[in-house]
Amino acid sequence: MSLKFDNHPQRVALASEAHARPFMVIDAPTQVSHIAVFCDEQLELHAHLLAELCRHFGVAAPESQAKHFSHDFGSFRLRWENHSEFSSYYFIAAEAVAEPFTLTPLRFVPDAWLAGLNSFVMAAAHVSLSKDWGHASAPQQVAQYFAGSVIVGSRVTNGGEVWTDFQIQPDGFSRFLIFDVDLREKQAGRLIQRVLEIDTYRMMAMLAFPRAWELSSALRDIETELAQLTQALIAGDEKKEQDLLRQLLELSSRLEALAVANNFRFSATEAYDKIIQTRISELREMRIEGVPTIGEFMQRRLLPAMDTCRSVRQRMETLAQRIGRTNDLLRTRIGITQEQQNRAILESMNRRAELQLRLQQAVEGLSVAAISYYLIGLANYALKGLKAAGVGLNVELSTGLLIPVLLAGVWWGIRRLRQVIRHGTPETRP
Repeated sequence: MSLKFDNHPQRVALASEAHARPFMVIDAPTQVSHIAVFCDEQLELHAHLLAELCRHFGVAAPESQAKHFSHDFGSFRLRWENHSEFSSYYFIAAEAVAEPFTLTPLRFVPDAWLAGLNSFVMAAAHVSLSKDWGHASAPQQVAQYFAGSVIVGSRVTNGGEVWTDFQIQPDGFSRFLIFDVDLREKQAGRLIQRVLEIDTYRMMAMLAFPRAWELSSALRDIETELAQLTQALIAGDEKKEQDLLRQLLELSSRLEALAVANNFRFSATEAYDKIIQTRISELREMRIEGVPTIGEFMQRRLLPAMDTCRSVRQRMETLAQRIGRTNDLLRTRIGITQEQQNRAILESMNRRAELQLRLQQAVEGLSVAAISYYLIGLANYALKGLKAAGVGLNVELSTGLLIPVLLAGVWWGIRRLRQVIRHGTPETRP
């Protein structure tokens, strides 16, 4: 019974991704040439280079969004893989040679196309896969095929041997000599791909190493300036606090710019290093007496560079935290200074308000006296007018009796007016 349902739009694509890049099927004897083309941000260059090669042989190129491509050109097979930052070209020719690396599949590739790679080649290697012809486990015999002074070799996958020196030879290619001692079906293809991936990812991981050295100098300058700013902060010169904050913000901006510009490269290096370690573990190496294994070589030559990159990245993160803490301390100090200034201002305002209140009370007393004086004068004139009109009044006595009444009335009126002004009239109160 078949189920009737609609798939998620990406289900088929995601399921196919696990089978998109199967291992190469290779049997000894075979010669393989590998070129890793680093395109950085020029992503369209991946499709362009592959299209040019296919056009030369009259083969239809894959779509520009393709991530892998394989084709048999007769004299050789091509396997192409896109890894975002770089593309891998595997040229495979199933043929025996009298001496390793004397004939390579690249002789079938047009020179014009190889010349067009210019400065984009990040890794290039020749692999010679053959049956055991007496050189297996013999370092003194395989050394003649390598220019390096240190030969690396090991027994791998319980049936093969890998020999290399990880050096770029005079022809511009690294070399890997692989013996099929007792490899099972399809093991040779997996072995070759793992070895070439180790070589490629080793070079890709090392891209961050020059940047790490350059950043070390810049970080040293920032650390020195931060130490000076911290000492100035300890000195406690309040007049320079705003200037210190400006310098600290500038320092933080410089560090953030360095982190943004280099974070991707360091993250990519970390990912590439993990892939290298995984591929080495998949080789299941066994030592050949007197010869370092691939894992040992990487531990000695690659690990220090990776540790340097991690150290610089950690140094940036630690420095950013230190700048953040210093910034917090400085802002706290500025905040405390501002609070002290605000407290002084409030105290000054309180003193001014108190003085204004006293002045107001003094003016209020004078106002009561002045208004009462004029009112008493008016009352005196009024009483004199009544006496002149024939009313029997004692003007002096009546005036004396009116003085406390008028004073009380004026005082109450001024006080009432002040309350109305302070609290509002009944109509304006909420």
